[in-house]
Amino acid sequence: MVIFFNNNNQLSEFLKYIAEKYSLGEERIPALSQLSKELSVSVASIREQLEVARTLGFVEVKPKTGIRWLPYNFTPSLLLSVTYAITISVDFFDHFRDLRNHLESAYFLEAVTKLTANEVQQLNEILLRAENKIMQNPPQLPHVEHREFHATIFSKISNPFVQSIFSVYWDAYENQGYAIINDLDYLKRVWHFHRLVYEGIKSTNINQALRDFMEHKNLIIRSPKYTPSQTFE
Repeated sequence: MVIFFNNNNQLSEFLKYIAEKYSLGEERIPALSQLSKELSVSVASIREQLEVARTLGFVEVKPKTGIRWLPYNFTPSLLLSVTYAITISVDFFDHFRDLRNHLESAYFLEAVTKLTANEVQQLNEILLRAENKIMQNPPQLPHVEHREFHATIFSKISNPFVQSIFSVYWDAYENQGYAIINDLDYLKRVWHFHRLVYEGIKSTNINQALRDFMEHKNLIIRSPKYTPSQTFE
């Protein structure tokens, strides 16, 4: 027999309290003064712990409604941690991108087999918008479309941790300046591979779509960052 222990010693008194109450289906979080009595912790300490929970996206605090639970979301805490790491060293962005790339590769086949015909059509519409932007004079950067294209491919992956990693990656990508590119040939190559990926998905040639997807990632790894000479709109 294997016995599992619920070791939550890393949680503060407040986080333990709201996690236990949430698991029991209770919706109301009492005022700080009452929490202080229940937990035998000072109001000042509870207030500090509440701020941590709010920063991590576990609770919402509003003047009229008070404290309420939020559905669990890994994104706020991950974004805070990744942003802090990249501020220390940009090398952490490369490590985070490597993690995201491995996850996309691992989930690609599962993701595309779950796409509906409507979602495959959405991929084509995103492609058309991006290609139209690139062909304009002056060209426009289809970064919104780039993020949307990837998000649509992996939209049916139900793992909340994976989805948060994908989402935070794009936020970090934008913050690092990779969303602003002044190399038109590079953009054309990237979106050429996006179209190949789409064509593979549409024709259910999933293995070919994966190969094109991986080749496209090699381009992204070598993507040029923003330079002051950028001339696109």
